[in-house]
Amino acid sequence: MGNKKTIQVEDNLIQLVSLHNEDYISLTDMARSQLQEVIIIKWLSLKSTIEYIGEWEILYNPGFNYTEFGTIKNVAGSTLTWSA
Repeated sequence: MGNKKTIQVEDNLIQLVSLHNEDYISLTDMARSQLQEVIIIKWLSLKSTIEYIGEWEILYNPGFNYTEFGTIKNVAGSTLTWSA
């Protein structure tokens, strides 16, 4: 991985990572500092987020399960609820 640092924003530590002269900030840490995992859950349920993750998987995961992804993508952003 890259070089890790943290910054403090109010009372929250936010992780920063530098990799190949690029800086990345942890969206997870930022979200946790606001409304905890509610923001992350909402973001992960957006159809555009699911489509982005699918494109990334197609590019970088040779074992990507297209069939299962299609099922998930088709219900993304709908009012259906998922149960584990």
